[in-house]
Amino acid sequence: MRISRECRQCLLKLAAQASRLAAEDETLRGAARQKAEQVLEEKLKPGSVSIVVASAMHAAVKKASGNPDPYRSMKDIEIETARQLFDSVKSSYKEGFVEYLKLAALGNAIDFFRPIEEVRQEINRNRLAFTIDDSSLLESKVKRSRNILYLADNAGEVYFDLPLLKLMRRYSRVVYVVKQDPVQNDITLEEIKKAGMEKQVGEVMTTGTATPGIDFSQASDDFKRAFEDADFVFAKGMGYYETLEELPAEGKIFFCLKAKCSPVARSLKVLLNSYVALLH
Repeated sequence: MRISRECRQCLLKLAAQASRLAAEDETLRGAARQKAEQVLEEKLKPGSVSIVVASAMHAAVKKASGNPDPYRSMKDIEIETARQLFDSVKSSYKEGFVEYLKLAALGNAIDFFRPIEEVRQEINRNRLAFTIDDSSLLESKVKRSRNILYLADNAGEVYFDLPLLKLMRRYSRVVYVVKQDPVQNDITLEEIKKAGMEKQVGEVMTTGTATPGIDFSQASDDFKRAFEDADFVFAKGMGYYETLEELPAEGKIFFCLKAKCSPVARSLKVLLNSYVALLH
C-alpha cells in the first residue's frame, strides 16, 4: 500500500513517541527524534511504502539513543493487560473458526498510539462484528491446507491468537511468525518467553526483520521460502495488510485487522475503526 497525505503526520508522531520511549535524557531524546525526522524527510516520497519509512525511522532512533528496544516497557504492560483482558472476554467466544477468528481480531484493538484504558474499554464493551466478513471461508481454507503461516502482530495479542492457532493445528501444520528483532510493540520470541507461552504457541519462526508488516527486501531467505511454500497465510494487523495487499489476489492470504487509520480504511472501503476479515 502506497503512502498517502496523512502518513507524514502519523510518522512525525511516531518519531516523537519512539524517541521519548528510547531515552530519559532530554538531549538524547532530541537527537534521536531529529535523526528519525531526517530519515522521514529523505524517504517520504510519492510511491513509497509507509512501513518501509517507519522501519528506517525506528532504526535511526535505536542507533541514536543506544536503545535496541524502545518499546520494551510498553510491551511489558501490554502483555499483562492483554492477559487480563483475554481472561475477561474469552468465555463470550465459543469454540469454532468464526468465533475464534473474532476473538483473534479483538486483540488487534491493542494499539501503541492509544491509552491502554481506552483499549480495555473497547474490548470489554461489545462483541465484535466484521464490516468485511469472509469469516465463513476460513474453515475450508484451513482444512484444505497442509502448511499455514500465522503472521502475528502486537505483543499482547498472543493470548487472543492462541485459541484460533490451536484450532488450526488440528487440521494443518501452522507456524506462528514473529519479528526477529524489536520494532514498535510487535511480538518477538522474547515476548513469547516473557508471557510464558512457548509451549502453548508451539512452532515459531521469525521474518528475519525488525520491520512492521513484512519488507521482502529485508526478510530472511528462510521466511521467503516459507511464505512461497505456504498453502495459506493468516495475516494479523494493519502492517501486514499495508505490505501484502498489492500481491495478486489468489485466495492465499487472509487479512484480519482493525482499520485504525484513514488510508487503510479508504483502501479497504470501510469506516475508520472497522474490523475486517478479508480473503485476498
